[in-house]
Amino acid sequence: MKFLKSLYVHKQLYIYLALTAVCFMLSYWFPWLYSFAWILTTIIIVLLFIDLLILYSPKKAISARRLLPDKFSNSDNNPVPITITNDYGFKTYLDVIDELPVQFQKRDFSYQVSLNPKESHDFEYLVRPVDRGEYYFGHLNIFVSSLLKIVKRKYRFQNGQMVMVYPSIIQMQKYDFLAISNSLTQIGLKKIRRIGHTSEFEQIKEYVLGDDSRTVNWKATAKKAELMVNQYQDEKSQPIYSIIDTGRVMKMPFNGLKLLDYAINSTLAFSNVALKKHDKVGMLSFSKKIETFLPAIHKITYLNRILEALYNIDTQFNDSDFGLLYAQLKRKVTHRSLLLLYTNFEHLSALKRQLPYLQAISKKHMLVVVLFENTELETIIKENAEDLQSIYHKTIAEKFAFEKRLMVKELQKHGIQSILTAPENLTINTINKYLEIKARGLL
Repeated sequence: MKFLKSLYVHKQLYIYLALTAVCFMLSYWFPWLYSFAWILTTIIIVLLFIDLLILYSPKKAISARRLLPDKFSNSDNNPVPITITNDYGFKTYLDVIDELPVQFQKRDFSYQVSLNPKESHDFEYLVRPVDRGEYYFGHLNIFVSSLLKIVKRKYRFQNGQMVMVYPSIIQMQKYDFLAISNSLTQIGLKKIRRIGHTSEFEQIKEYVLGDDSRTVNWKATAKKAELMVNQYQDEKSQPIYSIIDTGRVMKMPFNGLKLLDYAINSTLAFSNVALKKHDKVGMLSFSKKIETFLPAIHKITYLNRILEALYNIDTQFNDSDFGLLYAQLKRKVTHRSLLLLYTNFEHLSALKRQLPYLQAISKKHMLVVVLFENTELETIIKENAEDLQSIYHKTIAEKFAFEKRLMVKELQKHGIQSILTAPENLTINTINKYLEIKARGLL
């Protein structure tokens, strides 16, 4: 029974059998084909037994291994490496079929390769998850054919491997490296001109080319008889919170990824950069209730706790309670903090309903409301309208896009900072805003 489960007929055998059947049928008119058909049948049977013998003589002549990491990074291309070794004494032809997790909805994965005797082969393919959670891989199936290609022997490896999909660790590491190397401008992050001195005094040092002439310390210069300047360092350990709305407005997907997951990926990358800049970071998620609250702490290892909290967040099909958010912040966040609120309003009226709570929060804290552009509407707006229906669609799309800009104006009118961004540019624009606020001393 085990033998039959691993035995598969190669498509070329069907071609040989069809040819034999045609010869038998034509022998009614051409008798000499009858003998030819029997000779062909005998050859096929002999080749079949030879193929079975050489493929099944070794107990196990193919080894394969799928190398999975502990975690996948959500919304990123994650490599899945596979190693295959051929221990047969002849050249083999392999069809590799990996059973991917159901979340990918991919049932046609296939990879073909031929291996010489005792040869190993490494390759990898990419998967892009768009939901956090547990992903289970099925069997790694290898179908082996010899040069005869009559039958195929099936090998199975590594059933039930599980990988946890976490918020975008790859994106976090990318911005982490750029923050350390001070190369954030390379990916579109702006260098903000510092206004005034919003920094703490550090030391008096000798002037070098490029120092701000306004920081010259004339008393120290007179004593040393050489130009001396005051050196400042950025204000540190300021509390910064990422607040994530998990209501139904964050369920909307763009490029297969929910707005919530864009916000989660941004929170992780932004929190990492803020910690590197020596600020305290915390987070809060809410909808009808406060789901997660982590107080602002400056500790690099705290990022792991934020990562685990972000992993467990999911959207709810409820309208979010901004009054509850205001009460929680008033009770739990007692120091003036930078609050980045990831939410979305599709209509100006929806914003105005929550505006009193946002105003109340902004009186005590530096509030930045993050809103998302509907990039699909932008596509409709840019298309040429060629008929009445497309003109109608374009007009409605422009109306919604205009309302988004009105929301930004409405927030500015009440002294509330905002970010209006395409989902894919969220992390860059969030870090930009953080750097701007720090540079301008607004916190």
